Amino acid sequence: MVNIAFVFPGQGAQYVGMGKEFYDNFPCAKAVFEEANEILGFDLARLCFEGPEEDLKRTLNSQLAIFTTSIASWKVIQENFNLSPMLVAGLSLGEYTALVVAQSLSFEQGLVLVQKRAQFMEEACQERASGMVSIIDLTQEEVEEISRKGGAEIANLNCPGQIVVSAESKNLKKVIDLVKQKKGKAIILKTNGGFHSSLMNSAAKKLEKELEKTEISPAKIPIVSNFSVNLETSSEEIKRNLVNQINHRTCWQGCVQLMLKRDVDTFLEIGPGKVLSKLLTRIAPSASGYNVERVKDLEKLKEWR
Repeated sequence: MVNIAFVFPGQGAQYVGMGKEFYDNFPCAKAVFEEANEILGFDLARLCFEGPEEDLKRTLNSQLAIFTTSIASWKVIQENFNLSPMLVAGLSLGEYTALVVAQSLSFEQGLVLVQKRAQFMEEACQERASGMVSIIDLTQEEVEEISRKGGAEIANLNCPGQIVVSAESKNLKKVIDLVKQKKGKAIILKTNGGFHSSLMNSAAKKLEKELEKTEISPAKIPIVSNFSVNLETSSEEIKRNLVNQINHRTCWQGCVQLMLKRDVDTFLEIGPGKVLSKLLTRIAPSASGYNVERVKDLEKLKEWR
């Protein structure tokens, strides 16, 4: 018997062709994409399957695409396998997918919120040019020091030896130089803004107003929040965490460690890419992580039925 957590990817996991195998082989997945097309008023499925990549990686499009593909993948699992997760969690954007799985939001509510969230984040990016840098092989204390000196903020505590910072564009070179002085490695990420930092304050305020109008139900499966790094089921706490997640750091490493303490031994990453499975190998090498994004990936799940 395995103790499973369902985990869902965030922005950056997108790629052209994602979701197409499930769309072609499972009516339940096709129905998710068709519902998304109808709600949004444009062909999201075609963008996912055919690109172009330049359009797909835009914040406004990538968040919608990853969310919809992840829900379609989950539907395939839900309809074909009797798997009940102990906990659910998602990295940043992936938390919205987790909320749908936990029955706090309907798919339509989640899709509309994700669209608004992405729009607000893009608007914040336009207000202040900014970016993100992944820092490799330095401690959190060293990165905190670099952030203070370089005018940056820690945005993501992903795993041991990998921390992401956000900064205005004018400060990015200074941050990279400081990392090199510490003998670390710095990689500029392909994002169009400094997410999960005070650079997103305007987006957080707009999202808060949007959430005030949204009815969120108590979670039927506990959700591990990126912001609080705690198990959440309360509607009010869920709303508060979604707002704070926008302009404060996320702590995926802490989320995984909490799930392990709650006896989770298997992490099923549902959606495009293998980002979370790779992070798991750095956080907890002895834990089992498995990704489901293609038809062949379903074979493993037969062992758990």
